[in-house]
Amino acid sequence: MAPRLMLRDIALFERPVPFVRPFRFGAVTIHAATQIFVRVEIEVEGKAASVGATAELLAPKWFDKRPHLSSEQTAAELRRSLTIAREVYLARNGFETAFGLHAARIGAQVAACAKEDIPPLAAGYGPAEIDKAVLDALLRAQETDFFSGMAANIAGIDARLTPDLGDGEIAGFLAGRRRLERVAVRHTVGLDDEIEGEGGVADPLQNSGARYFKLKLGGDPQADSARLIRIGRELGSLSGDHSVTLDANEQYADLAALGALIDRLDRDPALQPIASRLLYVEQPMPRDITRQSPLGALARRDFIIDEADDSYDAFPAARTLGYRGISSKSCKGIYKSIANATRAQQWSAEGGRFFVTGEDLTCQAGLAVQQDLALGALIGVTHAERNGHHYVEGFADTPAHEANAFFAAHPDLYLRDGNTIKLSIHNGDLLTGSLTQSGFASGAHPDWAALRPLQTSTTTKILQEQT
Repeated sequence: MAPRLMLRDIALFERPVPFVRPFRFGAVTIHAATQIFVRVEIEVEGKAASVGATAELLAPKWFDKRPHLSSEQTAAELRRSLTIAREVYLARNGFETAFGLHAARIGAQVAACAKEDIPPLAAGYGPAEIDKAVLDALLRAQETDFFSGMAANIAGIDARLTPDLGDGEIAGFLAGRRRLERVAVRHTVGLDDEIEGEGGVADPLQNSGARYFKLKLGGDPQADSARLIRIGRELGSLSGDHSVTLDANEQYADLAALGALIDRLDRDPALQPIASRLLYVEQPMPRDITRQSPLGALARRDFIIDEADDSYDAFPAARTLGYRGISSKSCKGIYKSIANATRAQQWSAEGGRFFVTGEDLTCQAGLAVQQDLALGALIGVTHAERNGHHYVEGFADTPAHEANAFFAAHPDLYLRDGNTIKLSIHNGDLLTGSLTQSGFASGAHPDWAALRPLQTSTTTKILQEQT
């Protein structure tokens, strides 16, 4: 039986994160952002209180790309999602499993957010963060690590939110998991990133020796093709084999535009260096168009959904449209990632090939990158987009003593470069050995006194009335 817990308190904090280079994807360019931190206190039945934590970036114009909203307004939606989730999670008392806590509240969260015109993907952000912190506290209370705990289904994950699966199928999937000791880094090439020469895609000082590359697309088949030709030339200078993925972040308007790009990839010899190494195309069209557009003949290439993954039934729905995969992001929910990985394994055993990928909304050094890396290493993600270290310098403005605490707890994951502590990439890979400490993949917590409380904002309804 999974242990039961009672949620005692949820505290929300934030810290500004400056970027060292702009990150342009989809319809937004980020020069700086805010990282949120969640601290929870739980009581495990028959045990003392325990504290858990998590962190995540407030990524603007990703969860909600509606053009009438500014970047600031979409970040405000995420703040509101967090504060609504805090109210929803604390509204009921009593002992329940970690997953039971989530399952009993996710519906109320989505409904409450809908009343403020916050879409489902953004609505899920608050619960995703609280769930991670709760799991951290539970694992610490039980004095076990994430991988051992999840293999024993410590969270009590069942099929109440996924009727296409059975309880035993989820538990069986988890019982068969073994931690990946290394996860390869997939290097992001943003739309404003340098391509040629020093600082370009083939510069090892920029790509950290990566063997996998994630190339952002802008939505124009001609412009994207020309840019991919340039990137292909540069990647051709690398020693050793490499692979690429493409990510349009919903920028392709429809199947016709997407088809034009795929035809170029299939037929243009100048694109062969990219086409021959292409693993999949990520979220090419807007999420609403995606749900209405079977891929048809385009499914000769592998496609995955990302922004369209806003509910527990998103992957089965995408499968009927010809999609083969779905992204795992801890900011979309760890339990949903596990359910989707279970599906991919089962569907593949029945015939065909289905998969879960590791994508990254600039997970920052510390809790965010460690917990997302551990989730991928649990469900079998062999390479994952990791871009926080590329657009942000190490721990950025984190106090030195806090960064040093994470470095001391995870010497295989970080290195010291002068006065800066950075992510340590070993021949293109991240090591997961130190993530096996008690708790959710972290031997350290933030210095809570060095953080400021989450800045509450007006509701989205008020924001939209001002547009």
